[in-house]
Amino acid sequence: MKSVKDIMSPLEHCLSPTNTLEEAINIMYSQKWNTVPVTNHSGKLIGVFTRSSMYQMILSDVSKDTPISDYIKKAVGTVLEDVDSELLETMIAKSRVGTGIIINKSGKPVGLFTKANAVMNYVKETQILKSQLEKVMDTSNLGAIMTNEQGKIIFANEKCAEMIGRPMNEIIGEDMEAFIPPFSKRDDKRESHFPLVLYKQHYIVRLSKYSIDEEKEGYIALFQNVSELEKLSAELESQKKWETLLKSVIHNAYDGLVMINEAEEITFISPSLTELFELEQGLKEKTKIDMVLPHLKLSQVMNTGVAEVSDFMEVKGINYLVHRIPVYQGEKIIGAIGKIVYRQLHEVREAFKSAEDGQKETSKREGMEKSRFTFNEILSNDKQMDKLIRSGIKAAKSKTTILIYGESGTGKELFAHALHSSSMNSKGPFITVNCAAIPEHLLESEFFGYEDGAFTGAKHKGKIGKFDMAHGGTLFLDEIGDMSLSIQAKLLRVLQEREFYRVGGTERIKVDVRIITATNRPLEKMVAEGTFREDLFYRLNVISFEIPPLRKRKKDILLLSESFIQEFNRQNGTSITGWEPLFEQAIMDYDWPGNIRELRNVWERAMIFAENGKVRLEDLPDYVLKKAGYDIFLQEEEEVSELPLLEKAEQFAIQRALEISGGNKSKACILLGISRSVLYDKLKKYKMPLLKE
Repeated sequence: MKSVKDIMSPLEHCLSPTNTLEEAINIMYSQKWNTVPVTNHSGKLIGVFTRSSMYQMILSDVSKDTPISDYIKKAVGTVLEDVDSELLETMIAKSRVGTGIIINKSGKPVGLFTKANAVMNYVKETQILKSQLEKVMDTSNLGAIMTNEQGKIIFANEKCAEMIGRPMNEIIGEDMEAFIPPFSKRDDKRESHFPLVLYKQHYIVRLSKYSIDEEKEGYIALFQNVSELEKLSAELESQKKWETLLKSVIHNAYDGLVMINEAEEITFISPSLTELFELEQGLKEKTKIDMVLPHLKLSQVMNTGVAEVSDFMEVKGINYLVHRIPVYQGEKIIGAIGKIVYRQLHEVREAFKSAEDGQKETSKREGMEKSRFTFNEILSNDKQMDKLIRSGIKAAKSKTTILIYGESGTGKELFAHALHSSSMNSKGPFITVNCAAIPEHLLESEFFGYEDGAFTGAKHKGKIGKFDMAHGGTLFLDEIGDMSLSIQAKLLRVLQEREFYRVGGTERIKVDVRIITATNRPLEKMVAEGTFREDLFYRLNVISFEIPPLRKRKKDILLLSESFIQEFNRQNGTSITGWEPLFEQAIMDYDWPGNIRELRNVWERAMIFAENGKVRLEDLPDYVLKKAGYDIFLQEEEEVSELPLLEKAEQFAIQRALEISGGNKSKACILLGISRSVLYDKLKKYKMPLLKE
C-alpha cells in the first residue's frame, strides 16, 4: 500500500511571516502553487499563504515590500506523511480545500497534496490495474465481454474477439444477445454458467451482473474453452500420478528398481539394473517392459493387482528375486514397481534357505499330496470376496497360522488350497486332515504317527503321521472345532515347539509345517463354554478369514452357474447352453443354506433332467421350489385344482414375471420368452388385471 509521501509534491520552499508580498508571489509563480506553507523560526508549520491571500493584499494596494504576517491563514488542514494514499484521496475528495499540507511527526511541512495529485495518481493506478487485468486475462486464456445496462457491449478483450471470430470494432456496441443466444433468458439470475458452441468449439460461459449505479446493472461474460479445461485436468491428473508413483518409489526403494506406467511402458529404471541385466544405457522413453525385461513379469501384476514375489532367477551367476508391486490411485492401477533383490540382505538369505530346503524335500516326497487350486480358480464378482482374496494372497506369503471361518459348503478347503499355492512352501506337500471324520482314539496316531509295536494292530516298522508328511509344506486341519480337548493340548505343543513324539516313541521329531485350520463352528463361544482351549484358539487365530455364505453374495450365483454348466457338460456328456429366465429368478430367490456345494449339486441334477438346451424351472428339486416360493408347481395328491397343473403353472409364471418387472409388460415378455400379443391373450384368458406400464 502506498503512503502519501510516495505521491505528494515535495516542498522546496516555505514562507515565514517576515517574507514580503513580492517574495511570496515569486515563489507561487515559480512553483505553480496556489498554497505555500508558512513556518516559524523552528521550521514548524504555523499557517499557509494562499492565492486568495495574495489577491487580498494586492486589492488592499499595499506595497510589494509589505510582510505577509497579517495575511497568513492559520486554520490549516494537515496530514501525516505515513497516511496511506487511498485514505488521503478520500479526504481530499470530501474537502473543500484544494491543497493539503503534509507534515512529519515533528510538525514540519514536507510536501503538498492537491486534487491534481489525487487525479494523476488515480489515473496512474487505473492504467496499472488495467494493464494487470489484461495480462491476467491473456494469461488465463479467458474471453471477456462487458455490457452497459441496455446489454450493449462496451468492452471485449482480444481473446474474446478470437473466440467469436469477429474483429474488435464489430463487437463493441453490439447487443450481447447477438453472441450469447441464451443471454435474454438468463437476465433474471445474478450469476449463471452454461455451455456454448462457437465455430465448433465448446465453451463454458460464466455470466454475472455488476452494479453500474444504484438502479442500473450491466453484465460481464467470461468464456473458457472446454478443451483447455480438459487439458488442465489431464495435466493435474498426470501430476497426481507422478506424485503417487514417486512416493511409492521412495517407500519401496531397494537394490534395483524399475517402474512402469499403466501402458506397461518403462518410466524409470535404476542404473544398478541396467548394469545387472546389461541393458543399453540410453533406453528409449516409453519402451515396453516386456520388450527388454520380459522375465520380470511386471505386466502380470498389472492384471492381478496383487503384490507378489517371484521364484528364484539367475543372471550372470547371481541369484535374484523380483518383488512386483502394483501402484494404485484410488481404486485404479496406474503402474507397477519391480523391486529386484540380489544383495546379501536378511530376506534373501531366508529365501535361499527356504529354496534349498524345498529342493531337498521335493526329492523325498514325490507322490505326496499337493494343492490343486489357486486364487485364480476362486470365481467371484463380490467386492467382499475380492477383498478377501487380496488379503489371502498377502497372508499366504508368511508362515503364520491361518484360521478360516465359514458355513458348510462355502469353499473353505478351496481357499486353503489357494493359500498354500501362493505361499513360499507351494512346492511342498499339502496335507488335509478332517478332524470330524477320524475317530478320537485314532486322531493322535494320524497326527503324529507311531512306532513299531506302539499298540495292538500297529503296522510293522511303524507309520509316519500327517505332521511328518506335511514337513516343508502345509497341514490343513478341517473342522478343527470337532477336536477333543486332549488332542488340542498336544496340537498346541506342536504349534509352540515345532516338535513332537510319535505314539510309543521317545525320539523328538522337529517339523517345519505351516498350519491352516477351518471350522463352521463358533470357536469363541466354545472357548467361553470350555469345549475349546483358549490358548489354542489364540494360537490359531493369528490371521483369520470369514468366507461369506452364498446368500450374501448373490452376484456369484450366475457366475458359478456358468462354470458348472461347462464342468458337467464335459463330465456327463450333456449339452446345456443356458437357462430360462424363470429358472434364473428361482435360483436367485433361493437362500442356498448348503452354499456353493448345494448349488453345484442342484446344477448337476437339473442338467441331467433337462430335456432341451436350456434348464427350466421344473428341472429344479421340489425343496428348492418350495423354499423359493415356487411351490405352485407342486400339486399335492389331495389338492383338487380348478385348472390343469400346466395352466396353473403358466398363470403363476405370468404373475411372477409381472411382479419381477414391476408391472412392465415389455420386460415381463422378455422374462417369459413370449410376444406382447401372446401376453395380452394370456391375461384375458386367466382374467388377470391389465397393469399400467
